[in-house]
Amino acid sequence: MVGLCTAWYLQEHGVGVTVLERDRVTPGPVHAGAGASWGSAGWLTPGLATPLPEPAVLRYGLRVLLRPDSPVYLPPAADTALARFLAGFVRHSTQPRWRRAMRALSALTRQSLDAFDELADGGVAAPTRAAAPFLACFRDRRGAEALLAELAEVRACGQPVDSEELDALTARDRAPMLSDQITHVIQVHGQRYCDPGRFVAALADAVRERGGIIREGVAVDKVIDLGTGVVLAMADHASPPARFDAVVLAAGSWLPPLAARFGVRMPVQAGRGYSFSVPVKEPPTGPVYFPASRVACTPIGSELRIAGMMEFRRPDAPRDPRRIDAIVAAAGGLLRGVDLRARALEWMGPRPCTPDGLPLLGPTSSPRVHVAGGHGMWGITLGPITGRLVARALVTGRTPAALLPFDPLRRGTA
Repeated sequence: MVGLCTAWYLQEHGVGVTVLERDRVTPGPVHAGAGASWGSAGWLTPGLATPLPEPAVLRYGLRVLLRPDSPVYLPPAADTALARFLAGFVRHSTQPRWRRAMRALSALTRQSLDAFDELADGGVAAPTRAAAPFLACFRDRRGAEALLAELAEVRACGQPVDSEELDALTARDRAPMLSDQITHVIQVHGQRYCDPGRFVAALADAVRERGGIIREGVAVDKVIDLGTGVVLAMADHASPPARFDAVVLAAGSWLPPLAARFGVRMPVQAGRGYSFSVPVKEPPTGPVYFPASRVACTPIGSELRIAGMMEFRRPDAPRDPRRIDAIVAAAGGLLRGVDLRARALEWMGPRPCTPDGLPLLGPTSSPRVHVAGGHGMWGITLGPITGRLVARALVTGRTPAALLPFDPLRRGTA
């Protein structure tokens, strides 16, 4: 999503682009966006795009993170890179740092939906839909109050977001699949959603139609700045190196080894999410979220996509079926009339997470090598606005003010 949006906006500036996509959908054909984009929840929710490190994480405690059924799971393995990431994550999980990060994100989230509209006006033929409604559902009053407090903080940090409390009966009229265990519901206004696989495919089509080249199934091993251009060495060592005037690294969870030689030291850890789809007789007209269980439900066609988990593990490690089982166990008592045994399209995607909860956007130590990654759970929501601003920075040589807090080198930040 992020790389293709950047390519599209570079084309808006008259730049010729080549996109190199490392992944394949398995099983299935080569498909752009097969990493963290294709099977995500597809939320376009600026009002909920908050930094992942938050004080609540510290309240969970390490013992909860080690439980296989926890919505945030840390495998008990010796991994120095993961340890470094977690140390930084804990350091940033304080209220003052959360507020600082949220104020920075608000400069992007306020423009995020406008950027989607710009893509649509420019010929990206995939719809985004109003979340009518977007429901956050709880078993108790305490959870609802916590979300209302967080939304108040989001507003105070500069991102407008309107919400209202619904009684459970009204909520079930709008989403009949909610079980009787749901007693408190918050409706969040002004949000959208999409089918992320369809959207990314349409974005790739639009880039190709405007003369862009997309090479799929191609992994880059090394980025070499020659001073007059940039050479990419391929991982298979059989394909010849490719030379370009400039490069944007939008490699998701695989970003660190490519960007390190250009001064990017911030860890990027895969926070792997899982999803599956189930048929439903009466899909809701917008996303349904269960914050306590970190379970997200999105209507896509006649099916319901159910997504969740934040599993800190290597991006290319095999899928762990226990993560799907954990989502099923969490969602089972919250939904009615949904056969969770009829699962299809089970999927895992490695979200690229940073310790401070902020993406890495803009120029590195080389003006010819820029970075666009580290969005955590918000790569779909922030993909288009990221592409717009990163393309502007690359073409003009001037970093927009909205990108300054996301400096990939983290100059001037603690």
